[in-house]
Amino acid sequence: GIANQGRGGRGRGAREERRGVNGGNPREDRRERDDRAGKGRGRAGEDARGRDGGGRGRSIDGGTPQVHPIEYKTLEELSGKDPSEVAITLASNDGLQDLLDEREMRQDLVQLLCQVLCKAFLSKTDRQTVQYLTGLIKDSGFLRTILPHYVMGMGSEFDHTRREQYPQHLDNIMTLLSKVLSIFPASSIKGVSMIVALFRPVINSLRAVGVDVLEQTKENLDRIQGLVEHLQERAREGTLRSDNYSFITPQEDAPPGEADFRTLPIYPTPKEFHQDQRSYLRPNLISQRYASGLLYLDTHFRLMREDFVRPLREGIQQLIQSQQDLGNKDIPLRKCRFDDIRVYFDTRLVVPLCTPSGLAYKVQFDSHPLKFVRWQNSKRLIYGSLLCMSCDNFDTVLFATVSDRVPKELEKGFVQLSFLGESRRALAGVEAHQSFLMVETTAYFEAYRYVLEGLQELEVENLPFQRYIVECSSDVEPPAYLPRADMYDLSAIAVPEFKSSIKSFHTLEPEAWPPMTQLGLDESQMRALQLALTKELAIIQGPPGTGKTYTGLKIAQALLTNQEMGRGFTSPMLVVCYTNHALDQFLEGIHKFLPDGIVRVGGQSNSEVLKRFTLRELKSSHYFRRKLPQHLRRANSEIQTQSVQLECSLRGVLREQYLQKFISEKHWDSLTLQPVIRNSGPHPFSPLYFMIDGEMDEAEEEEDDLIEIAEEADLIQAERFVEASNIHHGREEDLRKTEEIVRDMAKLMLAMNLENTEIQAEQSEEGWEMQRVQKKKMKHHIRRELGRSSAVSEDEEDTILDVWTLSLPDRWRLYRLWVRRYRTELRMRAQQAEQDYQDAAERLAEIRLREDLFVLKHAKVIGMTTTGAARCRKALQEVSPRLVIVEEAAEVLEAHTITTLSQACQHLILIGDHQQLRPSATVFDLAKNFNLEVSMFERLIKMDFPYVRLNYQHRMRPDIARLLVPHIYSELENHPSVMDFENVKGLHSNMFFVEHNYYEEEIKDGKSHQNRHEALFVVALCRYLLLQDYQPFQITILTTYTGQLHCLRNLMPAKEFNGVKVHVVDKYQGEENDIVLLSLVRSNKQGKVGFLNIPNRVCVALSRAKKGLYCIGNMDMLRKVKLWSNILHMLREKDQVGPAMTLCCQNHPERHIKVSCGDDFKQAPEGGCNLPCEFRLNCGHVCSSACHPYDQEHKKYTCNKKCQKVLCVLGHRCQRQCYQECPTDCLKRVEKIVPQCQHKQMVPCHQAPEKFVCQEPCQQKLMCGHPCALVCGESCTTTCMVMVTLELKCGHKQEDPCHYKTSTIQPECRTQCNQMLKCGHSCPGSCQRCHQGRFHMGCFHQCDRLLVCSHKCREPCTRGCPPCQMRCENRCIHSVCMKPCGQLCAPCIEPCAWKCPHQRCSKLCHEPCDRPPCTQPCTKTLHCGHPCIGLCGDPCPNKCRVCHHEEVTEIFFGTEDDVEACFIQLEDCGHLFESTSMDTYMGMDENQQATGIKLKECPKCRTPIRRNLRYGAHVNRSLVEIEKVKEKINGTQSDIEAQKVVLKQQWIDKEDLLRYLPMEYIQIRDTLRASDLTAKELWITENKMALLERLNKLLKIRRGHMSSVETFYFDEKVPEFLRWLMDHHQKFSEQQASDLQSELQRLFFLAELNARCKMANGTGRRVHVQAEVTAMRKVLERMQPFTQQDKDLVKQALKELDKKLPSTGLGITDEERMMIVKAINLSVGHWYKCPNNHIYAIGECGRAMEHSNCPECNATIGGASHVLVSGNRVASEMDGAQEAV
Repeated sequence: GIANQGRGGRGRGAREERRGVNGGNPREDRRERDDRAGKGRGRAGEDARGRDGGGRGRSIDGGTPQVHPIEYKTLEELSGKDPSEVAITLASNDGLQDLLDEREMRQDLVQLLCQVLCKAFLSKTDRQTVQYLTGLIKDSGFLRTILPHYVMGMGSEFDHTRREQYPQHLDNIMTLLSKVLSIFPASSIKGVSMIVALFRPVINSLRAVGVDVLEQTKENLDRIQGLVEHLQERAREGTLRSDNYSFITPQEDAPPGEADFRTLPIYPTPKEFHQDQRSYLRPNLISQRYASGLLYLDTHFRLMREDFVRPLREGIQQLIQSQQDLGNKDIPLRKCRFDDIRVYFDTRLVVPLCTPSGLAYKVQFDSHPLKFVRWQNSKRLIYGSLLCMSCDNFDTVLFATVSDRVPKELEKGFVQLSFLGESRRALAGVEAHQSFLMVETTAYFEAYRYVLEGLQELEVENLPFQRYIVECSSDVEPPAYLPRADMYDLSAIAVPEFKSSIKSFHTLEPEAWPPMTQLGLDESQMRALQLALTKELAIIQGPPGTGKTYTGLKIAQALLTNQEMGRGFTSPMLVVCYTNHALDQFLEGIHKFLPDGIVRVGGQSNSEVLKRFTLRELKSSHYFRRKLPQHLRRANSEIQTQSVQLECSLRGVLREQYLQKFISEKHWDSLTLQPVIRNSGPHPFSPLYFMIDGEMDEAEEEEDDLIEIAEEADLIQAERFVEASNIHHGREEDLRKTEEIVRDMAKLMLAMNLENTEIQAEQSEEGWEMQRVQKKKMKHHIRRELGRSSAVSEDEEDTILDVWTLSLPDRWRLYRLWVRRYRTELRMRAQQAEQDYQDAAERLAEIRLREDLFVLKHAKVIGMTTTGAARCRKALQEVSPRLVIVEEAAEVLEAHTITTLSQACQHLILIGDHQQLRPSATVFDLAKNFNLEVSMFERLIKMDFPYVRLNYQHRMRPDIARLLVPHIYSELENHPSVMDFENVKGLHSNMFFVEHNYYEEEIKDGKSHQNRHEALFVVALCRYLLLQDYQPFQITILTTYTGQLHCLRNLMPAKEFNGVKVHVVDKYQGEENDIVLLSLVRSNKQGKVGFLNIPNRVCVALSRAKKGLYCIGNMDMLRKVKLWSNILHMLREKDQVGPAMTLCCQNHPERHIKVSCGDDFKQAPEGGCNLPCEFRLNCGHVCSSACHPYDQEHKKYTCNKKCQKVLCVLGHRCQRQCYQECPTDCLKRVEKIVPQCQHKQMVPCHQAPEKFVCQEPCQQKLMCGHPCALVCGESCTTTCMVMVTLELKCGHKQEDPCHYKTSTIQPECRTQCNQMLKCGHSCPGSCQRCHQGRFHMGCFHQCDRLLVCSHKCREPCTRGCPPCQMRCENRCIHSVCMKPCGQLCAPCIEPCAWKCPHQRCSKLCHEPCDRPPCTQPCTKTLHCGHPCIGLCGDPCPNKCRVCHHEEVTEIFFGTEDDVEACFIQLEDCGHLFESTSMDTYMGMDENQQATGIKLKECPKCRTPIRRNLRYGAHVNRSLVEIEKVKEKINGTQSDIEAQKVVLKQQWIDKEDLLRYLPMEYIQIRDTLRASDLTAKELWITENKMALLERLNKLLKIRRGHMSSVETFYFDEKVPEFLRWLMDHHQKFSEQQASDLQSELQRLFFLAELNARCKMANGTGRRVHVQAEVTAMRKVLERMQPFTQQDKDLVKQALKELDKKLPSTGLGITDEERMMIVKAINLSVGHWYKCPNNHIYAIGECGRAMEHSNCPECNATIGGASHVLVSGNRVASEMDGAQEAV
């Protein structure tokens, strides 16, 4: 292919270089080159030209290459070759440019050159090459000079033979010019038109001398002349601006190589974004018929697709170019503005959401650059807008549409998206925190998508009404059904007095129709009714106020009431409108005569009447999720659980327990060692304090309530919503329930919730509180930080020792890393459930479609908007309505109309007005130059299709109607009903146009404008009219630009203007009001009037008012527009235009006020004049207002003067205003003495001083001696916060609040531990955190060993590095490993993707490749136009030898500067290396004994090489070895599973632990059930099991052998031990294991001591051993660690205790016990003990049979029927029996 085949040809840089400095004169440049080469054209020069006889060659001295024009012989040879070869040869030969720039040329060479170029243009596969060739021609001297001279010379040619050849030459020239003109219409029209103008005189001259000119030549001439005339007209209008498309005349077929429109993709492709490839387009024909139905469909498909794709394509191309120009730097790119797209940076998928239509995603983008956007009114991110997301410079693209928008969420950077088709499936490979560049196009994709699909699926033979739509026949037939039964009964539409007299008649007999007066119609309405009922395609034009809807309803009623009368079909009538409002209006009219049988499709109806007729109400279906099977409800529940938690993570600061798993152990320990809060003592750890400690920005001020305006964004979105399939059923209810769930979860998860109106920060016991202003600042600060995306890298994280030493911004960056990990885990958990849910949603959508069809087929009338009709196209095709009425048909694109119709349609009625608003196209160029904005309605009228125009207007007073006639409509009659409207109150004229010269302002977001002067005037006039006693609903403010809406809203407080309608003109068609105030906005130095130049829009703006119209604008500027000039001339004749408008006071008619700006209305402050009112009120005061026309009897007036009523005996008067009710008590403050303290205070008059709280500072001293901090009238606090030095139980001293002196609770000791741990490092904890050295914090010293996977070990201070927990980075071209790095990767078994034209690998992806690397250079061309420097089969490097010369040739291996060098770019790091040297580097150590197992690394940055097809064999061999090492570290899966089975069984056998350690038992059980345990994790779990089992024994002893008096310390230390044992950071390091063993030993000794003490109490020996017990307890219960010395000491003490208190607890020695048992001689199981542990025996059978009393304590012993008395039990310590005999 040809590189850089852009708009101007082959490469602008190359051409400019070739043209040199001679002003672009190629001949002068060539002469200079010849001079430098010795001016010789001898043999050496001939040799230099090469074998093709022209083009490149080297100079004689080997210097600068010479370029020579292509010679005749070369062209002659080419003329006989294949078109593709001709095109490529010409394009690759620089001699063509020189030939085209020759100043003179022989005739035979001109003829041959034209012939060869035409041959090249026949190439079907080389579009870009042909485009390049036409670019050379259009800018050449050949087109400007040679061809015109050649054509002119034909007429004066004397040679007969040559004259006979000229017709063929003319055909060639016409073909050549047509191609140039079609590809470059804007830049070539001038040159081509000059030549075309010569053709006809030349042909006439040739005919005059007898030359036979073929008919084909004349047709070719007519075709190219028509194309030239069309383009010249567009150029004169100023709409022909660029060469962005290739223009095809209607008669032409698609260009060679152009695909059939049915095979074109609807979505734009990445190829379109990266190539300057023009679309071939035909214009919509408005002055002639289409040649065929196929051509008609092709034309509209290509225009519609181009209208949708072009803004996106050109915008992204501009974006890519900007990135290249700015050196790929994001920061300056954010400041760029793009014409056709909106760009959003740093976009991330954050929350999956379950919606009835399937899975959606909450997406976050960087909203900081968009602070200026007012989302309520902005057209950004409206429902249905298409978004392209890319993370690789648009080499790949994800497509999504906006599925929901909430302005408040958009301000924070959140929007809800639904991904389309393939993009949804591609999400599985997107990493959780992948950042995208997101691009938005404003086109409503859904409408385009369904229409384009419809056009592709529509067969030509099924196209209805082809006779009229395609062939433009004006002979209209009756509907197919009518000739069979044309009897109609119109009594239903007659006026009441004639209903009974109207009989049935034959509609096809004109004289049989009843009179129009009996039907309540005027003459034109009657003709419209006759046309609609008797013609299968009827067009009715209705100018403003002429009763389009009224007439349409009469037609609909007539058709519906006669539908059953022998028509032969019962299919529903389809009513289609452009807007929801018009649809509601029309269907409400139908409902008046058709109570049932209506179906209103779409959920944006504001009509209460139609509420029960909406599709979703008629279906009465349950909510979507109730239809789901159980397993899919679980999937929904799983997604919602994760989604709610993800949503909470976006709403505020997470509590620490939710992040603990994702915080490294050293940081967790550091985090929980919170420093002292300033002057307030220590506090429990709070993540909130960690995140806000520091200065915060000022919070934003709240705005006052303003008037509610129907925002354009909402209006557009309302038209886009189509709920035909219950997609949004219960949306508000679902959102409310979801929000409740999120709020409840947020209470648990968030330390601060930013969504709360009143922020409740966490408080400590001491009441760490914030003032309201502080909370507001905090809220603003945290919201800003949460919106950012930057986080510390994991390498940075490793270097942080103490998190409290970080700056506040760095704390936030660290927090965002923790939250990122948290979100990643949640997303991974939900992935499978997401796919299940999406599959279910798609299946259920099909079911819902069948439900819809059932309802629709049984309807009599179906109503929907054009958008709805597009979306429900498939349903409509199946319902097959035969009768279709399209209201507002002139506003509907023709493609929308045609796809709405089914093959079964027999009757189509179009109602509208093409002289009001036209269809809206996205691309202005297509609207104007290709007639895309011409509706079917308008096109047929232009083609002289029969239609009826309604002529009587019933809306406007005649003065206003005169604005339209004859300036817009040739005629328009006034109905008598508009003749007697009352005059507008308070104004001198019922219509006035105020002129000014104040300039407009441009809106930053979008292309809109505002004019503050006009806004101030219009708002002041509106206020004035409201003061005239007009109701707000009687006034409408219209403006021509959406930017002015925002300006108006800011000036209109809701309390004053609520109810006034404010709209943009385009959204007010079909509406009317008594008084309309119109702001035209445009006023600028350039004289640009914008929309005001379009008669259709002016027509709508001037025809909305019934009684009064007041307009303000720059009339001097508008006068330059012919339409406005005519209107203003008429207004001046009536004195209805001027710089100032006249106000008239209703109370004083003689007083007039001139107003030209908003401030002038201050002369009538209350709507009258500036005289005082002087009305005396009932209270005796005089009205203080100025003259006012409203409330003249002052029934609503409130007197605001001061009340004079006396309230108390002291003579104090009421302090309220006159209209307010007086208080019962006197509130005036007077000085009084508070008796309790004798302080003087200002107390309310009515209040007794003893009940007043004295506000003087308290002078009392607290018990500690410090002063009280409260006021005098309050009780003194008991909590003194003065900082004093305290000595803690551990012996350390520190500063803490005074109240701790008397408190039983001690503050945490913050003294550093610093003890040397067993690993040799100093302990990083504190005295409190290390429990006075008993349980030390884990060592923070970083391991940093390099693991086999090439990551650094992230575990702190470990002997054997555990498996790597980082995310695995292994990936191939097919998939990504999502496991932790330390786990075994599943090998990819897809076929290896390494292939090139020369060879391919036959192995599986994970196996070492069986093919060598290809050494052939890559033949591709980079985006910059230069050849690729890579190798065949490898990804193309993003660097170019020309554009990035220094980077590419930088010496590293030493071979980089070779001109033939090829390069390899490593995908992992992006570094570039010369291929042969890199191949050698990768082959090193291949056959040698490896020094270690690891991946090869980048020679420059040491990044491991994982993702490279060329070195796939090296990578795969290394990965196999690495997996073996992983398996050894983790243990084989079979061994792990076997060990798990053993441990599970062991744990099941220990179910008795559930009694004493239930939580720990369940935790171990759940751990053993996990599927991804490593050998190390199993070892840790086994250790925990062993220690828990030992502890369980102690707890059994505690229950049976310890008294509650002795167990306080034991019970306190067991939970502490469990916390350390079960901590998720517990790794059983040497230090941790030692600490646990020591403390468990302490507990064992303590348990034994307590058991012996209980025995001693039972035997009365406690007093004999009290000293020994106290000594041992002092050692066992102290706070310090339990050392080996302590252990030895306790052991020795227990031995000494054995002598006084035997360990059996019987009070005798073991020898004595054995002697007693032997002497009694009873078998095992006869010995028992009483409740006080006194021993007794039962003889005979050994079971209890009678009651007795203990001889020692008199307790009841024995029992009955072999059952012991309560409290008695077996004395196993006597003979070892565990149960009775």
